[in-house]
Amino acid sequence: MTSVKEHTIGTPGIPWGSEEKTIWLAQQTVKRSYQQQVVSRIEEIERSFSEQLSVEQYGALSCDPDNYTLWVIKTKHWRADKPTVLLTGGVHGYETSGVQGALRFVESTLLTYTDRFNFIVAPCLSPWGYETINRWTPAAIDPNRSFNQDTDIEECRYLMTYVAELNISILCHIDLHETTDTDNSEFRPALEARDAVEQTLWEIPDGFYGVADSAKPEPAFQKAIIDAVEQVTHIAPSDENGYLIGSKTEQRGVINYPIEGLGLCACFTGAPFVSTTEVYPDSPLVDDENCILAQIAAVCGALNYLVTHDLR
Repeated sequence: MTSVKEHTIGTPGIPWGSEEKTIWLAQQTVKRSYQQQVVSRIEEIERSFSEQLSVEQYGALSCDPDNYTLWVIKTKHWRADKPTVLLTGGVHGYETSGVQGALRFVESTLLTYTDRFNFIVAPCLSPWGYETINRWTPAAIDPNRSFNQDTDIEECRYLMTYVAELNISILCHIDLHETTDTDNSEFRPALEARDAVEQTLWEIPDGFYGVADSAKPEPAFQKAIIDAVEQVTHIAPSDENGYLIGSKTEQRGVINYPIEGLGLCACFTGAPFVSTTEVYPDSPLVDDENCILAQIAAVCGALNYLVTHDLR
């Protein structure tokens, strides 16, 4: 592990204040269209599956409420006797296959499971991050460290409030993510500069891996996800010390995190079956389509496990 490169904003050893965050925000630019790549797909889903699915707006980001609207896709014929599955993508907006995988799952696969489950799909929690290809919010905050009860981070708070007001139990929550080379080249240097806390680089694993909750790891459930993903892409090998991304490998392709303590998205529902997927889009062995298929395979592996074991 090596120290990250020096960042260009701020003074080394001094945490960012409002001035540095303003400078950082001014450097971010729109690189793709949330409306064209995400919202238009959601609108088409609403038209094409009007008998089976409904679309609801649950918020809008204050930085641009007309453009950065927040949406969920839901099972239309909701039944209280069926367990509910939550699927989230785009918590980190730059992790493209999480967003596109969630949308593709709805378009191609979700209806094959509606006899067993109710679904809530939030395909892109961080639309500003999606457009700017960014890990952080406009306030330079990592949303996937901000899912706690008193959060003031809009990307987190809007979805947490929406789900809480449904007053239902969630059986399973799959949160779709990626681990990219820019985690080391861009985002960890920015984190070191922002917090004035030295960061180290871990080797980015080449392949898919999953993150379980150390408080309820459900290893058989996690293995089912890995086995399903392996049918479409390769699983990340552990490093020479038996670690992935700085954490001990608990089983092939799986690490455990204390997700509630870290404020990760997968924690906030209290669902007994949770997993955070991690696709590696920078591998020479994959392309964009393969990354999307890996996300779908992960979701299907989770659902098939729940069906096989008749878990409710």
